[in-house]
Amino acid sequence: MDEHKTPRPRSSAPDDLEKLPGEADLQMDSKTMKAFAHPLRMAMYSYLSDKGSATATQLAKHLDESTGQTSYHLRQLEKHGLVEEDPDRGTGRERWWKPAGFSLRAELLKGDPSQMPVAQALWQHQMQERFQTLRRWMTNVTEEPQHWIESSVDSNSTSTMSAEEMRAMRDELMEVIERHTDASEARVKASGPGDDDRRARVYLSVLPLPSPVDSREDAEGD
Repeated sequence: MDEHKTPRPRSSAPDDLEKLPGEADLQMDSKTMKAFAHPLRMAMYSYLSDKGSATATQLAKHLDESTGQTSYHLRQLEKHGLVEEDPDRGTGRERWWKPAGFSLRAELLKGDPSQMPVAQALWQHQMQERFQTLRRWMTNVTEEPQHWIESSVDSNSTSTMSAEEMRAMRDELMEVIERHTDASEARVKASGPGDDDRRARVYLSVLPLPSPVDSREDAEGD
């Protein structure tokens, strides 16, 4: 088993960019985005996120690819800090990989519009993945155990607020998510997963709707 571990690359994000509560350490930059914006790599990352961790062989079987292909792309993802070895699952025969987490901040794109095409490809993949996950849940929800149904929610809320109020709400929501995910991860690490444990996912989007000026321009265009 190859014990070599590639050091996680340092992001080119500005040092003064404030880290949000619960935000991943790795900030996507142009090199990382280009490395990630590959259909197979994004599909592999999604599978790792769904399952928690997997081997190159498992990824190859799920995605109908050769182990040579999945092994190569795992090494590329590792090189850019997007995946890392799962030390709790290694057997000495084959390496287990888990997603390392990343953040793609719109603030970074504001100063470099040339990166927008790649960023949009990543966002498109994330939107498709989100839609497929929600559709799968809603299609099969009647077959789910009652206690899991009662623990889930799909909700949205719209209100008039200032940018400062929206930022405060965003930070508080992310703090809540971080607190609960940290607690569950600590429990699993200390005593192992429970018999009824499942992977759970939270989608959070906090964003402004078009401004009144934009809305008036759209109406005039019609």
